[in-house]
Amino acid sequence: MAILVHRYDAPDRFVAGTVGQPGERAFFLQAREGNRITSVACEKQQVSVLAEHLDRVLDEVLRRSGGDVDVPPATRKARDTDPLDAPINEEFRVGTMTIAWDPSIHRIVIELFSNVDVEEEGAPETPASSAEESDEIDADEVIVVKLTPSYARDFVARAQALVAAGRPSCPFCLQPMDPHGHICPRANGYRRPLFD
Repeated sequence: MAILVHRYDAPDRFVAGTVGQPGERAFFLQAREGNRITSVACEKQQVSVLAEHLDRVLDEVLRRSGGDVDVPPATRKARDTDPLDAPINEEFRVGTMTIAWDPSIHRIVIELFSNVDVEEEGAPETPASSAEESDEIDADEVIVVKLTPSYARDFVARAQALVAAGRPSCPFCLQPMDPHGHICPRANGYRRPLFD
């Protein structure tokens, strides 16, 4: 099956952003290079996990290179705080994500796949298939973005701020609370006001 690849080898911008109010936000990852823009929908948790793992990969690259690779320290303040570029046309919904370090170009490579179909275990293999081929991801579309360590740190700072800007979590059940409180399963359904 042919796969449609949206490739951004030197993006002008790669950010996470939202549309809507907290509690009803739609999350997007958006890449722009020149006049080409690709926006993909994702879940809040996927943005959080992507930021967390990017941070870990950058820390590991710095550790293993012994300082030979220019990796800036982690930061809490993102330089890019502008809204998503318009128009926001969802290309696909993100399924599987991969992160890798390409030492030949000193960049992080992020792949965001759509429509992941995982074969069931125990399914008979065709004679031409191998163990390596069975590990491949079956998707209709993929976006491939290559980021410098500096830009990746900036993405992490923005993504973490974006995730933290949502609804506060209940201290008892850790579920998001609405401004008027929520029905907490740990409080047997008693609705507590958020602010007294």
